[in-house]
Amino acid sequence: MLRTLTLLLLSLPALANEATAPGISGSTYIQGALALALIVGLLFGMAWLAKKLSGGKGFGQGGMKIVGGVALGPRERIVLVEIGEDWLVIGIVPGQIRTLHRLPKGNPLPTDLVENGDKPFAQWLKAVTERGRHD
Repeated sequence: MLRTLTLLLLSLPALANEATAPGISGSTYIQGALALALIVGLLFGMAWLAKKLSGGKGFGQGGMKIVGGVALGPRERIVLVEIGEDWLVIGIVPGQIRTLHRLPKGNPLPTDLVENGDKPFAQWLKAVTERGRHD
């Protein structure tokens, strides 16, 4: 790979001289290609540096985990979010996000709740809200 790249860079002046318009030298093409390579290298370097400075985590992942969610309508959702030792039941509608309930992390959710998608979460949410009314 490196050998092919080296041969390509060495042959650029010859290729550029054949394909140049009158008044444009081959070194202008080489200079442009090197500038482009420098810019692309800087982009990759800055992305690598940002990843290292953020501790390897993606942006916006700071200790939060979405446990489950249920769609109430085309644009309304209820989501269960784990933050540290708490679970937050959050309502999301266009233009608003509100905390509906805060729960201690407590017992883990059943495995079928996480694996099967929205329906088990809806059943769990219904059970939790009914239990809260009877206490």
